[in-house]
Amino acid sequence: MPETDDRPEVERFRDLARELEADEDEARFKEAAEKVVKAPKPEADDQKAE
Repeated sequence: MPETDDRPEVERFRDLARELEADEDEARFKEAAEKVVKAPKPEADDQKAE
């Protein structure tokens, strides 16, 4: 059974985000979002596999 963490949820979230190397910089977020928006659409065969 995992140990309990008595810290507030927001602190646990921040620690996890740091561990995952999440970035709070708005410019980097926009840059990453643009990559997603510009990504090619999946082919019709890929959608049927789900």
